[in-house]
Amino acid sequence: MQIPQIRMESQAGRIGLNINKPIQSIEQPQADLSIEQPPAEMTINRQPSRLTIDQTLARENLDLKSVFKRVEENAQLGYQTLMNYISKTVQEGDELMMIENGGTPIANNGVRALEHESVFNTGNTPSQESVKVEYKPAKVDIEWKRNRPNIQVQINRPIHEYTPGPVDVYMQQYPSLKIDFTL
Repeated sequence: MQIPQIRMESQAGRIGLNINKPIQSIEQPQADLSIEQPPAEMTINRQPSRLTIDQTLARENLDLKSVFKRVEENAQLGYQTLMNYISKTVQEGDELMMIENGGTPIANNGVRALEHESVFNTGNTPSQESVKVEYKPAKVDIEWKRNRPNIQVQINRPIHEYTPGPVDVYMQQYPSLKIDFTL
């Protein structure tokens, strides 16, 4: 006995793809940078130096005195001379008052009157200590004010262009199914 048979043949379908590559470009523009540096500010405060030379004592040693100093010295010399004269006159008066004690007081007074000291001063060489020198050095204060730089940055976004690649889909092989009956 023969049994009928069914034969089936199938063929799977296949899809074909044509893929074109996509196009992509990325460009990064440089950032815009602005830098400004303000100059520093400098302030200088200066006190000048001071040199003081006092040569008054040296000039006095050379007998180059000021009018005020001469008046003061002459007043003092006049007073001292007066006091010496009074003392001498009193002493001579005392001697004359005691003439009875003997001696020659009148002749002695005459001789003393002829004895006169004359003083002549040509001046002296001034000593090194007679000139007073005083020096005050200069004082300088410098102040700086530094100014910070002004920096401004503008960031530019990247330029991105993308073109997707087209994909073509097609049937490379169609599916099929064959059925046969055999006895």
